[in-house]
Amino acid sequence: MLKERLQKFGNAVLSVLAGFSSFVFTLMALLVLRELDEKILAAITMGTFALLITWIASERPNSGQGRAIKALIDRLLAVKRGDLSSPAPKIVRKQLPALATAVDALFDQVRSNLDDVRAMAMYDPVTSLPNRLYFKREGETVLEARQPAERAALLFIDLDGFKEVNDSFGHAQGDQVLASVANRLRLLVTEQAEPGRLSQPIIARLAGDEFTLLFPSVVSTEEARSIAEKVLAELSEPFAAGTHSVSIGASIGVALCPNHGTDLASLMKAADIAMYHAKASGRSQVCVYNEELAIAFAGRLETERALREALARDEFTLAYQPQVCARSGEVVAGEALLRWNHPTRGTLLPGSFIPIAEESTLIGAIGDWVIDAVIEALGRWKAAGATQRLTFNVSPGQAERPGFFARLREKIEETGSPPWLLELEFTETMAMQCSDNVIAELAALRADGVSIAIDDFGSGYSNLARMKDMPIDRVKLDRSLISDIDSSENARTIIAAVIHLIHGLGLEVVAEGVERKDQIDVLRAVGCDTFQGHAFAEAMPEERFFEWLRQGQPDAKSA
Repeated sequence: MLKERLQKFGNAVLSVLAGFSSFVFTLMALLVLRELDEKILAAITMGTFALLITWIASERPNSGQGRAIKALIDRLLAVKRGDLSSPAPKIVRKQLPALATAVDALFDQVRSNLDDVRAMAMYDPVTSLPNRLYFKREGETVLEARQPAERAALLFIDLDGFKEVNDSFGHAQGDQVLASVANRLRLLVTEQAEPGRLSQPIIARLAGDEFTLLFPSVVSTEEARSIAEKVLAELSEPFAAGTHSVSIGASIGVALCPNHGTDLASLMKAADIAMYHAKASGRSQVCVYNEELAIAFAGRLETERALREALARDEFTLAYQPQVCARSGEVVAGEALLRWNHPTRGTLLPGSFIPIAEESTLIGAIGDWVIDAVIEALGRWKAAGATQRLTFNVSPGQAERPGFFARLREKIEETGSPPWLLELEFTETMAMQCSDNVIAELAALRADGVSIAIDDFGSGYSNLARMKDMPIDRVKLDRSLISDIDSSENARTIIAAVIHLIHGLGLEVVAEGVERKDQIDVLRAVGCDTFQGHAFAEAMPEERFFEWLRQGQPDAKSA
C-alpha cells in the first residue's frame, strides 16, 4: 500500500516538473528567439522533452503489471511441460486480479474437458463400463502383477439373442437391455471381488453384444467354470425392453492364465475360440478352452481361406436331385444343390462349409454365385423345353443381405428366364424369424410367378399363425420326420397329422430324404404330394440329370 502511494507521489512530482519545464522553455523562447526557424526548432525541442517526461510517468505505474504479464507468459508456457494444475502466479493475482481469476477458470475448464475426453476414450457411453482400450491397458497391468502361483480367468461373453431384440424393438430398447446386462455383471463382479485385494475383477464391454470379465485370482478351472455358470444364469433371466420382456441368453468362453496364455492377447484369443465353440454347439453354454478347440478353430480359418480361393478358382458347381409326383410318378422339379470340388478333399456337401461361410463375409459372394448359376441353368432348361421347376435353397444370411432380391430380379430379367419355373427354399427357422421386409419381397416374387417353399419343416420351431399368412406354396418335411415312418406307429401318426395340417393351409407337401419303398408306401397313404430322395435318384450333374429324364421317369409305385 505504501509502495503504491510513493509511486503515485513520484508520478505527481514528475508531472509538475514536466509542466514547469515546458513553461520555462516556452517563456525563454518567446523572450530570446526572434527568427521563425529558431522558434520552430525550440517548439520541437520542448515537445520532445514533454513527451519524454510523459512516457516516464506512464511507464512507472505499469512496471508491476509488466512483471505480472511476464510471469503469466511463463505460466502459460508451462503447459507445454504438462502443467495444467498450477494456479496463476501471485504477482498476477496482485497486479491483475481479474485476469488471474479468468486464467484459473480457463485451466479448470481445460482440466474438466480433458477428463471428459479421457472418459469418452476409456468408457462405453451406453453401459458406462470400461471399453476395449481400458480393458486392454488395465488387463495387461493385472496380468503383469500376477504372482507365479496365481491363476487368472478371462470370460468372453457374447449375447445370443441381442440382434433379434434390436431388430424387433429398435436400438433404444437394445441399449436398455445392454445397460441391464452391465448392471447384472457389476453385481456379480462385486460378489466375486476379494476385500483388501489390490487387483479387483475387471469388467468391460468390448463392442456390440460382447463383454469380458477378468478375474485376477481363481483357485482352479472348476472355479472359473463355476463363475461362468453364474454369469450364464444371470444373463438367462428375462430382461425388460420397454414394455416387453425378452430372453437373450449368452455363450461364454473361458480361458485361464497361465494355462492358455500369459498375456492378455493370448487369453482373449483363447476365450474367443471357446466362446465360438459354445455358440456353434447350440448357444447358452459355457465352454473352457482346450487344444482340441484350437485345432478346430485353425481348421475353420483354413476353410475360410480355401473358400476364398474356391470362388476365385471357380471350384463350385451345382448338382440336381429330382422331385417326383406321388400320384403320377412324373418328375415335377429338380433341386439345385451346391457342391464344392475341393482340390484335395474331393466333393464337399454344403453342411461342411456353408455354416462357416455364414459366419464370415463369404456367404454373400457364394450366394451371388448360386443365383447366377441357377438362373443361367434355368435359361438352359427353358431352351431345352423342360417344364420342371428348378428349386434352390437360400440361406438366412443371404436373404437378409441388402440387394439380394434386387440381384435375383435383375438376373431373371437379364436372362429372360421364366419366373414360374423357379422356386426358392427357406429353412423353417429362417421363415419364422425373417423380417417383414423379406416377407414383402417374397410376396412380390410370388406375385410374379416364383414359387416359395419352406425347407426342413419339423426340425425347428414353427409359428402356425405366422405360417398361414406367409407367401408360400410348398412345405418340405425334414428327413427326421420320415426316417422311421415304416417302423414306428407314433412316427406314422405324427406325419399324418402334419401333412393334414399343411394341406389345411392349402399348401403342397414334399418329403425329402426318402430312401426306401416302405417309406414311399406310407407317405403315399397319408397323402404326401411329392417325394425326393435316394429311392429315386441321387443328386447329379446337369447333363446326367437331363439324360436321366430322357431315359424314362421312374414310377414311384415300383421304386
